Order: sequence, then C-alpha cells, then structure tokens
Amino acid sequence: NKAAQPILVCLGNPPYDRQQRDNPEQTLRGGWVRFGDGSTPAPLEDFLAPAREEGFGGHLKNLYNDYVYFWRWAMWKVFETAKDGAPAGGIVCFISASSYLRGPGFVGMRRVMRETFDELWILDLEGDSRGARPTENVFNIQTGVAIALGIRTGATDASTPARVHYAKITGTRAQKFETLNEISSLEDVTWQDCPTDWNKPFLPVSSADYWNWPELIDLFPWQQSGVKYGRTWPIGETEEVLTERWKALMESDNRNNDFDQNTERSVSREFYSLSDCVLKNKRGVKRQPAISTLPQNQSCPPVVRYGFRSFDRQWAIADNRLGDRMCPPFWTIRSSKQVFFVGMLTDVLGTGSALVASAHIPDLHNFCNRGGKDVIPLWRDAAATQANVTSGVLPLLSERFQTPVRAEDLFAYCYALLCPRAYVETFAEELLLPGPRVPLTRSSELFARVAKLGHELIRVHTFGERDLENGQPSNEAFTGTARCTKAISPAPENYPTAWHYHENTQTLRVEGGEFAPVSPEVWSYSVSGLQVVRSWLDYRKKEPRGKASSPLDAIRPASWTSQMTEELLEVLWTLERTLEIEPQAAALLSEVLVGEMMAANELPQPTKEERAAPGNEAAIESANPALPGTE
Repeated sequence: NKAAQPILVCLGNPPYDRQQRDNPEQTLRGGWVRFGDGSTPAPLEDFLAPAREEGFGGHLKNLYNDYVYFWRWAMWKVFETAKDGAPAGGIVCFISASSYLRGPGFVGMRRVMRETFDELWILDLEGDSRGARPTENVFNIQTGVAIALGIRTGATDASTPARVHYAKITGTRAQKFETLNEISSLEDVTWQDCPTDWNKPFLPVSSADYWNWPELIDLFPWQQSGVKYGRTWPIGETEEVLTERWKALMESDNRNNDFDQNTERSVSREFYSLSDCVLKNKRGVKRQPAISTLPQNQSCPPVVRYGFRSFDRQWAIADNRLGDRMCPPFWTIRSSKQVFFVGMLTDVLGTGSALVASAHIPDLHNFCNRGGKDVIPLWRDAAATQANVTSGVLPLLSERFQTPVRAEDLFAYCYALLCPRAYVETFAEELLLPGPRVPLTRSSELFARVAKLGHELIRVHTFGERDLENGQPSNEAFTGTARCTKAISPAPENYPTAWHYHENTQTLRVEGGEFAPVSPEVWSYSVSGLQVVRSWLDYRKKEPRGKASSPLDAIRPASWTSQMTEELLEVLWTLERTLEIEPQAAALLSEVLVGEMMAANELPQPTKEERAAPGNEAAIESANPALPGTE
C-alpha cells in the first residue's frame, strides 16, 4: 500500500498556480492538504494559524497556491507518517516559487520548516520580473524561484529551530545555469546563515550595525494596508467627474453592472458607514441603505482628496458601500494635521525612496503599484492628541537629549533619512530583507538638524498642506522653475491623448501644451519603479492608464482645466525641490552613520494594543463626521 509506505526522499518541481478570486475551479484545489478529511484537521492550517496570530491574516491569500500545497504534503509524507521502527529522518528537495522566503503571509510556513528540518539550505535563483528589482529567471516564468534542500536526521527536536543556510546565484539565465552546473556538493557553495527566529525570512543577516537599529514599525507600531476600492470609477481626477459618475449610477437601468459588483461589495447589500465601522458596540447602529434602494435623485456622498499614487492627489467618494476594503480607521483619524508614511514594509524595495509622505488617505497601491502593510499614520486620532509612537520612546529621547522630543519631530527625523534615495542606495543588500531600520543618533544637535530637514521634506511632499514643525499648513507660496510655456487647449476636442518628453530641450509636451524647463532628473524620478511624472500624466489622458472596471469609467473630464495645469506644475516643483534637498539629506545620513547610534534593545517595544488599529468610541468622537470639511 503506497499510501502507508514510508518515504525517505521527496524531490521535484511543484507547479505555481495561485488561486484567483471568483475562480470556482481553483477554490477546490489543495484537496486533503487544504480541507482535511473531516476526521483530521487540514495540514495547511499549520501554515495559516501562525500568520493569523502574528497579524498577517490579510496576506494568507498568497498561500492558496499549488506549490504551497505540495510543500505541506511533502513534509507530512516524509516526516509525519513514519510507522514504528521507520527512520525518523528524511529529505525534501524542491525547486519552487521563492515567495515563502520573505513574504509576510508565509511566517507559518517558515516556522513549520524550521520545526521540521534539522538543516535547510536555500539556493535563491531570483527571477522575479514583476518585482522592484527585476532579474532573469531560469524558467520562462515571471515568478522568482529557489532550490530548497531540507534534511532531518533526528539529531534535534521540533523545539530547536533548523539551521538555515542561504546563497544566491545572480546574472543572466545562461550564467545561472553555468554556475549550477559547477555545483556537485553543498561544499561548492558559500553559504550565509539566516536568523534563528521562528518566523523570520529565509534571508541572511550580516553582522553590520544595521541589524542592531530599531525597525521603523517598532517606533510607529500601527501600520496597515492602504484603501482598496476594488473598482476604479469611485476615484477620479476632479470632484465634478465623480459627482457625474454617481449621478449616472443613480439614473442607470442596470446598477448591478455599472457598479461592478464582486463578492466583497454589491448594490443589494447594506453596510455600516465608515464612522460606524470602528465602533466596538454597534447595537442600535443602523447600516446604510443598499445602493439598489436609493432614489434616482440621491445626492453624491462626500468627495474628498485621496492619495492615489506617490505625489498624485486625486479625489475619491468616501462611502463604505463603494470599496472592498476601505480601512475605516483611516477615515476616522483624517484631519488637517494627519500625515501618512507610505512605503514597502513587507516586500523588497526598488531604487528610489523608502518612504513617501501623503496628507491624504493612501490607496493600496499608492507607493509603487504594489500593495502591502505599507501605511503608517502619525496620529491615532483626528484631534492629533494620540501619537502613533511606541509608549516610552518619546520620554526616553527627551531625557537623553535634554530637550522635549515631539512625535512630529521623530516622524520628521525618520523621513529625512528614509525618504531620500541615498538610504536605499546605501542599504540595498540589507533591504532585501523587508522592513527598513532607522539609524537613531545619540546626538541631540544632529537629531534636531535631521528632523528640521524632515519637516521641510514633509512640507514639500504634501504640497504645503502639512507643516509639522509649526503645526499648521504652510502659507508660503509653492513654486519652482518649471513653467507652462504654452497652455493646453481647454477645448473638449483637444483633451490630451498623449505626452512627449524632449530631453535635448528639456520640454514636456502635453498635446498642444508645453512645460519647461523639465530636467531629465525630474522627468525620470521614480519611487521603487513608479515613474512619478509619467504615471501622473498617464492617469489623466483621454484614455487613462489601467483597465476600466465599469461603464462609469467612460465619464471623463470634459476638458483640460487650469487647475490640472497648476497641479502638474506642483508635481514638477515638488520633484525639483526634492532633488535640491537630497544632497543635504545624503550628507546628514553619512553624518549619522559615522556617529554613535542607539540600538533597538535600548528602546521600549510596542505592545499588541499599540500595533492594533484604533477602534473605539473615543476615536469616533474625535473624528470629523462630515468628512470633507477639514481638507
């Protein structure tokens, strides 16, 4: 009976096939490994439960993948089905997708692997063509792969984490094959040790000071993903476009189709309002009426400024019925004093900034068209009285510096170091293990200078809407060197369909209009692969970037307005000023790095409650219920 026969070695190349939403066939994949058999729990649950406990439940969708099912089955077959007298050891060797090496949703999978094996060797072949740092793959696929060899001899038990060894093969596909052909034993590879922590990524940790610094998320403990509407029509370039789309939806004979329904949101369901969602006690709280029941003359919900992409402010309809995951706490803490950091906290950073500031609630893909647990608010309430800073950190810094340190100052200090490109350039290899760390100086005078520059960067990157140093929006005129040298025609028939950049004349042509001077550095400025100016323009063309989700998307601005021209100039001026500041920021980073710095173990650690989103009546009382009034 092969089902009961002990297996010592399992090797292969399991397929990569991630479950897609609303695919009935794929929801049945995984068999007994995923669903169990009624008498025994599903083995896959061993991978899932630790991720939920660590707060990564939102990433578990990535584990519903054929290669993950194969991994769980192989470890069960080789190590968990042994009969009396059968060897306790065995080997599993797979070449598979490598997302389990660092992905936050895979903390449980990594834990089970550390419990199962005595030693584990990871040979990372890279090959992710869609990530922040694209590389060639040894297969004709877009997903990075790795060879993993896990051995269990029975020398240690599950209470001792496996020794994990890591090596990476880089270069072209041909070069990688050539290197692989030269490997005949484990001794032919130079290995690096990985962390022994149960849930940490399978990536090497060096002895550099970087790993002793506090993580950004340990200074600002509450972070979560940005807003996911799940449909494009509730977001637009102007307020007028969104009110027209809402009016068209109300007058539609087919609201189901125009709304773009899915399993998360439909026109026939009722939902709590954004403010009521965060109430712990919802007894007596009524849900909003279903969109299908609204009269044709129903007025449009509030339309507010929205952090759509890095340096791209658009507008959004603030209504919980319209978005799949609206992040209600963000809407209750928004105010004229709130600032959000947006970054890549759980995935690999590409070149450019590690953080970007937004005065407005950020979209899921704000940072670089990829999502993650990536948004850090400064405040936990709309009144800006509860800082999103780990308890004890500010008093400790104030005592050591012999001067008061505000939450705004620590926020600005971190931004001055992590936003300029020098940070990612300096720590490119370290940042392969996701989660930026902060070099926190011991010098009061240097801290003050770095924070002051950070305040300036935040003011510039929020287009003058936030000035944390003085507590009020800046009254200073926001300007730069670029000018609109030839106006874009306001005629509807001339609405821009294309743009062209001419490096030799430093001229940006948008249909019939011209902007100059636009330096090549401004034009090419990117945030982890997102080219800021191109992206901004692409979303404002007559046929904008991205796929339409509904017939409502066809409702576009009737003409190019002077306000659009002004906003484009503000983007150009923002990047100009950023490039002017960056040399000073790089010099300050260097100054911090050669001085004495605080270690993570000197600082208080956040509690579970501090990592959780605010969700109580106090938060609601301090929120602005009207939504549009403060911004």
